[in-house]
Amino acid sequence: MLYKFQSRATPPFVMLEVHARQLFDVIGKSPAPKGIITVDQMPAAISALEAAMAREGQNAHNADDYAVEAHDNEAEKQHIGLRQRASPLLHMLKDSLAEKKDVIWEV
Repeated sequence: MLYKFQSRATPPFVMLEVHARQLFDVIGKSPAPKGIITVDQMPAAISALEAAMAREGQNAHNADDYAVEAHDNEAEKQHIGLRQRASPLLHMLKDSLAEKKDVIWEV
């Protein structure tokens, strides 16, 4: 299943359900078939995403030169983390907040 995120301030984007659910958890939203992040909720959502991204960056497991058991270095270098997955939503939230437009999602 895909989630489509939309705002009148930015182009839409789609995300796989498993990744969208991770972001919903970070920003404190329930993964429903339709939802909204209001302008009033955006500062908290932006802060939560930035904090989660910072925590991931501090995790030694994500360092480029760290080999994880049962994974070779090349596989680890190709790992897509929260920082990459959250970037489209973070940018959408920041742009939408600047223009005072809500963000909605639907499946």
